[in-house]
Amino acid sequence: MATPTRITSNVARRFLFFSRRQGFNSWRHLSNNVNKLLIHDKTKATLRLLSFPATFVSLSVMAASGEDNKGLIAEVEALYEKKDFHAMYDLLLPHKDSGDADVVWRLARAATEKGKALGGDDRKNHIYEAFEYSKKALQLDENNFACHKWYGILLDYTAEYEGTKQRISNAFKVKEHFMKAIELNPKDATTMYCLGYWCFLFADMPWYQRKVASVIFASPPESTYEEALKYFEEAEKAEPGFYNQNNVMRAKSMIKLKTDKDQAKDILMKAAEFNAVTEDDKNAVKEAKELLSKEFKIKL
Repeated sequence: MATPTRITSNVARRFLFFSRRQGFNSWRHLSNNVNKLLIHDKTKATLRLLSFPATFVSLSVMAASGEDNKGLIAEVEALYEKKDFHAMYDLLLPHKDSGDADVVWRLARAATEKGKALGGDDRKNHIYEAFEYSKKALQLDENNFACHKWYGILLDYTAEYEGTKQRISNAFKVKEHFMKAIELNPKDATTMYCLGYWCFLFADMPWYQRKVASVIFASPPESTYEEALKYFEEAEKAEPGFYNQNNVMRAKSMIKLKTDKDQAKDILMKAAEFNAVTEDDKNAVKEAKELLSKEFKIKL
């Protein structure tokens, strides 16, 4: 059954264009003459503006949510490069009801990064908010690698607040979405890192957590440090220097494997000297210094 929903801003701009042909010279003038509701007809995949004098306007979903967002997405990516996550979130929030998966998953990313920057209860609230956006983005486009990636990330982040048992319960589903993301985009460094982290987490799982996992699953999730290192190295090769934490995890895997300790030390030195801006990068710098002190007796 068709369900009414409010007009999103990018659809509104298109309706304004058509309204001018009908003699309405502003959005305010238009809003006074139409019922601002849409019906999403899933059978015909169209958006229809109701109560338009004499007729209604019909636009395709693709036209409403695709091309118009190129400028928005370019602006969002520019802010992401600058690490201005608050501005990125503020820019995207008015588009939370967008039918464009590429807009909605970016809002999930923005809410996540803003939450990390704020910390505490604000972090938790934004992580759960972001998870809702990631679910919507995945519903909008199951063939979008970033939708799978951010759903997997946020499924794990929310589980961190719900305890070890829940995190283990989600483990296979988390990996499933990361694997789907890699299938859709084999060159994405962040997804490779996520898979590496998943592997490291279960390779490094203490015995008491393994007991919990064995209660939940007949065959609990497992992996090796070798597999984790493989993904971390592939991520670094795909996009050198993309994420300071990836270098820390490369070094940690090498230390666990008791191989290439000199290379691990060099990687940690580089990570410790990284010009950190984000909370993730600051945490990576701190961890790199702690590992240098513990493993190599180097104080920075």
